[in-house]
Amino acid sequence: MIDLHCHILPGIDDGAPTVEVSIKMAQKAVSEGIHTIVATPHHQNGTYINEKSDILQRVEELNERLIQEHIPLTILPGQETRIYGEMVQDYQNGKILTLNATNKYVFVEFPSSQVPRFTERLLYDIQAEGLTPIIVHPERNSRLIEDPDILYNLVNKGAMTQVTASSLTGRFGKKIKKFSMDLIHANLTHVIASDAHNILRRSFHMQEANDLISTEYGMDILYLFQENAAAIVNGHACLKDSPEKIQKKKFLGIF
Repeated sequence: MIDLHCHILPGIDDGAPTVEVSIKMAQKAVSEGIHTIVATPHHQNGTYINEKSDILQRVEELNERLIQEHIPLTILPGQETRIYGEMVQDYQNGKILTLNATNKYVFVEFPSSQVPRFTERLLYDIQAEGLTPIIVHPERNSRLIEDPDILYNLVNKGAMTQVTASSLTGRFGKKIKKFSMDLIHANLTHVIASDAHNILRRSFHMQEANDLISTEYGMDILYLFQENAAAIVNGHACLKDSPEKIQKKKFLGIF
């Protein structure tokens, strides 16, 4: 199994504080059947700045430590970038890191309660640069929960999304779990990842999420998500069904 979103690099954001915790996270990941993790430290989120060159070096160091510890896990480079106006320029200047450095897919994070007005234009510009933007954890954005047509519009124009395993398993609450499942049903998400930060409050829960997906949506959808994760790390095209709008249920037959 491939996990595209994880804060396993030690001491650079709110994920693993030390390499010892990184090792424990690696062991936990392997126990769930994960063999490859894309390390995606926060970048430009108002607290952390982790640019491409530093991430590449730290990924190399962690892989060396995992070999020493005989842990069968491969770490690939990535970055979770909070959306900002100069993303394309900073990509051109070597500061933005695509997933596994393939120059094909880039993570884009929204603020938790809003979608900036320049989002549609920026995602267009990112695609014009030859990249596919992947919006991370849209199910935890209160603005998108309120108005899912915003996300539909972005996906319809070429963006992809990644839902968090813990959202599907209910660890962020019933509302977020329901919206996560709505996104799958409407073909508005394309891959599941852990967004793990540690092994206590924010662990992987990938296997549990996979079991839920196979039960609720069938093995075809589970395989679709897994194949997309592999395609992303290899820089290949993903499989995508046509997105649909999420229909809000009527209340007592009114409107």
